[in-house]
Amino acid sequence: MLTILDQLPDGLLDCEARDLHRILPGPTLLHLPGQHTEPLFVSVLLHGNETTGLTAIQALLRKYDGHKLPRALSIFFGNISAAAQGRRRLDGQPDYNRVWPSVADSADSSDDRPEHRMMRQVIDEMRARNVFASIDIHNNTGLNPHYGCINRREPHFFHLATLFSRTVVYFIRPTGVQSLAFAELCPAITVECGKPDQPFGAAHARDFVDTCLHLEALSNEPVDPHAMNLFHTVATLTLRNEASAGFAADDQPGDWDITFPPDLDRLNFRELPAGTPIGRVHSDYGPLPLRVVDETGTDVSDRYLHVENGRLRITREVMPSMFTLDLDIIRQDCMGYLMERL
Repeated sequence: MLTILDQLPDGLLDCEARDLHRILPGPTLLHLPGQHTEPLFVSVLLHGNETTGLTAIQALLRKYDGHKLPRALSIFFGNISAAAQGRRRLDGQPDYNRVWPSVADSADSSDDRPEHRMMRQVIDEMRARNVFASIDIHNNTGLNPHYGCINRREPHFFHLATLFSRTVVYFIRPTGVQSLAFAELCPAITVECGKPDQPFGAAHARDFVDTCLHLEALSNEPVDPHAMNLFHTVATLTLRNEASAGFAADDQPGDWDITFPPDLDRLNFRELPAGTPIGRVHSDYGPLPLRVVDETGTDVSDRYLHVENGRLRITREVMPSMFTLDLDIIRQDCMGYLMERL
């Protein structure tokens, strides 16, 4: 399932994400040499509709056309078939950012789908090459600042994250994500670069990768706490399978089990006081239409949400991230996350 290349294919630097399947046969790991031999690893298109990573890598490699890279660079081009259709993932596919191996996986895990085997192959390949650091480039669908996500609260990780943004999010759930897998090998980060149609996102990601290519090492000294705003993802919100949902303003009818405001994503990265409403609940719907799970996998819905006078309200002070207006994303993945300031 995985193609491994050691030279740049013709046409790769100029094609759109939708046309990448014409150049690469499928998920591809591309190794390029550099002055420092320990490679920087970058993954793009783990979600086929998140194209900023590809645009950033294309711009970076055009900059170095005819010149040796400062450091070896390994690039993983992920869900190329979904990118051809402009979708996060195709029907029947697993999420390419939920199938990476981790120490939490049991050695006799029965989940041996091709995608799982492929990600283990990528990890083994990069372990053998003594990977220097890992960057996973993503977009999101709602209003969010650019920020970095890490899975370990250690100086190497903090220094890597603050090279991208002062806003840093620490999380250990969901599992199966790329950065959690690479955190076993090297400092690793997921960078969230806003919506895919924003040119600044690609420029920001390109410059960050370029900066990392020039690093001799990552400091192990403590980071100045004033150098970053650190948050901890404490819970994930998902829509219950049986619940219907839609978006409408307060003065508009909504026949769904839960009706979200059309500007729900404006709540992202805002510290919300207890009692803040996030939707209207239909009077005939009994349980909470959203399920909230903490980082241990425990259902904590009653700790974070309650219904009052037909409104679904936040029970305690939190800060949302990745609240989205895309119902497909809500169904396929989640509605968003809740964070607390560290």
